[in-house]
Amino acid sequence: MKLTTAQALVRWLLAQRSETLDGREVPLFPGVFAIFGHGNVLGLGTALEEHRDALWNDPSTGKSVSALPLWRGQTEQGMALAAVGYAKATHRRQVGVVTSSIGPGALNMVTAAGVAHANRLPVLLLPGDTFTSRAPDPVLQQVEHFGDPTATVNDAFRPVSRYFDRITRPEQLLSTLPQAARVLTDPADAGPVTLALPQDVQVETYDFPDALFAPVTHRLLRPRPDRRALTEAAGALRAARKPLLVLGGGVRYSGAGARALAFAERHGIPVTETTAGRTLVPHGHPLHAGPLGVTGSASANVLAAEADVVLAIGTRLQDFTTASWTVFSSDVRLITLNAARFDAVKHGALAVVGDADAGLSDLAAQLESWQVDPLWTDRAAAERGRWDAHIDSLRGVSGEVPTYAQVVGAVNELSEPDDYVMTASGGMPGELIGGWRGSGSVSMDVEYGFSCMGYELAGAWGAAMAHTGGLVTTMLGDGSYLMLNSELFSAAFAGHPFVAVVCDNDGYAVIARLQEGQGGKPFNNFLADCRSAHASPPRVDFARHAESLGCAVFTASSSGEVRAAYAKAREAAVAEKRPAVVVVRTQPDSWTEAGAWWEVGVPEHLSGREGIEDGKSGQVRYLKSH
Repeated sequence: MKLTTAQALVRWLLAQRSETLDGREVPLFPGVFAIFGHGNVLGLGTALEEHRDALWNDPSTGKSVSALPLWRGQTEQGMALAAVGYAKATHRRQVGVVTSSIGPGALNMVTAAGVAHANRLPVLLLPGDTFTSRAPDPVLQQVEHFGDPTATVNDAFRPVSRYFDRITRPEQLLSTLPQAARVLTDPADAGPVTLALPQDVQVETYDFPDALFAPVTHRLLRPRPDRRALTEAAGALRAARKPLLVLGGGVRYSGAGARALAFAERHGIPVTETTAGRTLVPHGHPLHAGPLGVTGSASANVLAAEADVVLAIGTRLQDFTTASWTVFSSDVRLITLNAARFDAVKHGALAVVGDADAGLSDLAAQLESWQVDPLWTDRAAAERGRWDAHIDSLRGVSGEVPTYAQVVGAVNELSEPDDYVMTASGGMPGELIGGWRGSGSVSMDVEYGFSCMGYELAGAWGAAMAHTGGLVTTMLGDGSYLMLNSELFSAAFAGHPFVAVVCDNDGYAVIARLQEGQGGKPFNNFLADCRSAHASPPRVDFARHAESLGCAVFTASSSGEVRAAYAKAREAAVAEKRPAVVVVRTQPDSWTEAGAWWEVGVPEHLSGREGIEDGKSGQVRYLKSH
C-alpha cells in the first residue's frame, strides 16, 4: 500500500503485540508521548492523527480501548522519562513511544535516553531531524558542523541508544523496524531505540508490502544456560559453607521472583536484593537478609562480608550494590546468572548466561537435595531482626521536624500490598531501599542506575498509566521537584492519579552530606550556602506551586501530620483523578546508614586544611566500627 514513511511507521506500531508475564496479550506500544514542532507535526503528527480513533479489543476484559493514545507533555525530557517509568511498571513488557521536533526538542530527550540505557529499560524515541535533501539548509534549529554536513544534533543519541538509525529513505523501515523490535523486547539488549526522522523523509511515499503490518506478538525469550556452566556453578555451590543469593532486576523482568524464593527455601540460602530487585522478597521472610549495599541494610552487608560464594542473579552489580566492591570478602567466589553475557562475565565471575527463571530451574535440578548449614541459614532472620529494630528506632525518634525515615515509615504503613512506590535521587533512595517493608509483590521503582533528578515526577506519570491495580506514590526532595515538575500538570490534565511526597530540606542535602563528610566545606548545596543577592533569600512555596499545576495539595510539619496528610492525599488522588502532593518540611541532616563504603573522588590534598585525613581510610574505619 502507498503510504508515507510516517504513516507506515504508525501502522507498524499498531500491529505489534506483547505477551505479559501472566500470559495476557497487550499492545507492545500502548501510547505515544508527543510535543509537535516543525520537525514532526506534519509528518508523524498527521499520521498519528489519522489513527486517533483506532481501538484495541482487550481479550482479557472484552472491552475496547484506545489502541494508540497520544499524550502531550510539557517537556520532551519529562515525556521520555514518563515512558521509561511506564516500561519499568510493566516489567519491560510494554514500550512507550516519544516524538519531538528537531533541535532542542530532540536534545531534551537525551538525558532520558541515558536513564533508559543505564537501567536497561526499553523506550522508542522518534526525534525529528533536518532535511535529507538539504535544500533549505540551514533549517531552523539546525546546528551546522563545518566539517561534516551529515551530522545533526540527533547524533548525540548514539552513545545512549542500544540501537540508532537515521531513516533517509522510506524503504529503510523494512529492515530497521524488525531490528528495533528485537532490541526493545530482548532480555539481554533491552534499552532505548532511536530512529531519527528527517522531516522530508517522513512525508515521502513508498509502496510498502502488506506483510510489514501483519500483527506480531513478542513473547519473552527464555534462553537456557550452557550445561557445562551449570555443572560448574552447582559444584561451586555444593562446596560453599556460607552461600548468599543476590536478586536483581533481571529476576523481576523474567518473572522469576517465586522461582528464586523457592530455590532459596529448598536449599536454605539467605537472600538479599539489589536496588532494581527490591521488594521481590516479602520483608518478613525468614531467609530475607535485606537489601544489599550502600543504600541497603547493615543486615545484608554483614552476611555479604562473610559469604564465601555469592550467586548473583539478574544484576550488573553496580557500585552502590557492592559498596564499590568492598561489601564482599576478597576471596569470595562469584557466580552470575544473567541474560546478558556482558553483565555475566564481569569481575571474573563464573558466568551462567541465560534467563533467570529457566536458569534457576536447571540449576536446582543439578543441586538436588543439597542443603546449607542451618546455622548460616538462620543468620538471615537474626541480622535482619537487628536491622528492623534499628529502623524502628529511627522511625520513633521524637522531634518537631520529621526525618526522611519517619516520612518513609508513614507512607509504608498506610500503603496497600498492590501499591507502587518510587524515587530516584538525593537521600530518598537510601531511606526507601533500606527502610521499606514490602509484601513480596514487585512494588518499587528506584531509578538508581542514572539517579536522574526529576524522574520522580515524570516517571510517576508513566507508572500511574501502567500500574492501575494500586496507587503509585513517588517520594522526592525539593531539589528534584524544582528540577523537573512540569509533568505534574500533564498528569493532572490527562487524569492520571498518583501521590507525590515532597520533602523540603532547603537544598541538595545528601550531596552536602557527602561534601562535608569527606572534608569539604559547606558550599553551593544547601540554599544557605549558595550565592544570593538577598539577606533573606526567597523561599519556594511548593504547596501553592503544585496547586497551580492542577494538583490536590496537603502539607505536614510533624510525623503525625505526615500520616494524616498522606491518608488524605491517597483519597484525593483516586477520587479526583489527578496527582495529590504532600509537602513536608524535613530534617536536613538525619539519614539511615547501612554501614557500607562508597568510593568517590576525594582530593589527595587540601591546601590550608588541618585534620583532614584521606577519605578512604576514614570510611574503612567507619565500616569496621559498624
